[in-house]
Amino acid sequence: MARLTHGFGTSHTPMLNMESEDWGKFVERDATGKFLDTSGRPTTFEALLQSAPADVAELVKPDLLDARFAASQIGLARVRDAIAAADLDTLIVVGDDQKELYHEDNLPSILVYYGETIRNVPRHQIKPNKVEWFQRARGGYYEAEGTRDYPVDASLARHLIASLIDQDFDIATSDRLGEAEGEGHAFGFIHKQLMDPDRDLAIVPVCLNTYYPPNQPTPRRCYALGQAIRAAVESYPEDRRVGIIASGGLSHFVVDEELDRGLIDALQAKDAQALCSIDRARINSGSSEIRNWICTAGAVEHLEMRWHEYLPCYRTLAGTGTGVAFAEWN
Repeated sequence: MARLTHGFGTSHTPMLNMESEDWGKFVERDATGKFLDTSGRPTTFEALLQSAPADVAELVKPDLLDARFAASQIGLARVRDAIAAADLDTLIVVGDDQKELYHEDNLPSILVYYGETIRNVPRHQIKPNKVEWFQRARGGYYEAEGTRDYPVDASLARHLIASLIDQDFDIATSDRLGEAEGEGHAFGFIHKQLMDPDRDLAIVPVCLNTYYPPNQPTPRRCYALGQAIRAAVESYPEDRRVGIIASGGLSHFVVDEELDRGLIDALQAKDAQALCSIDRARINSGSSEIRNWICTAGAVEHLEMRWHEYLPCYRTLAGTGTGVAFAEWN
């Protein structure tokens, strides 16, 4: 019988694909961006400057940015090493799509991919960004050139689909990508930044519509989905060591330390009620990827959180940035 033996969590912000000297350049993009404040209301960069933490100038000093960058790379390496040490047969990746493959004409709330392979293409080259440093950051999700087909545990994926349907989840499915299309950044990050390039660890992509109304799954539904994924894995008749990883989050594009720390406290305490009752107004835009962590929490409630790292990575005087987090359960 298959067993869900390990869980992981990782942010996948482009800040993790960059060099430390580029973090301070985000003001070029953020100053003209659109944001939601920590209560979920639309706001502007100028308004955020007025409401930023009182010590924000200290938080974006070059020496602190360098320290946060170094710590984030250590956290990333620790997850990478933990995945390798887990000796898994399959890794279920819970991520989101940001109009990379799915759009308003067909936008699934929950999708399981069950093709034999999933393609990664150099999307940053196909649709290049004019800003050179951000173009380099985008490259951290994709092949540098050419394409690569990564293995998918299609048999387990099909079993997950059937089991989730039996558990009253209406699951969208896909067994292929469109011509010249490749996997989205949430999945590409796992392949490019966390996997041994010389070992073909099969994945099962589970895609949540975290970002876009009107069919975002609720936190409660995400947690229940994680529980159902674990039940599906444990009913799979073949011998498999299976892991699950949340890709994305935490709060961004405005850092919300209260939200992030509350989430981590709930994860540590296995407080399902707290996870299921997170205010949905606070988990939109980039912060919506917290749903991927809630889903993973449901799947690993039988495991213990062995370690975590949280880094509030501010990058401008407006308090914009990412709550960077890493975790392991076993």
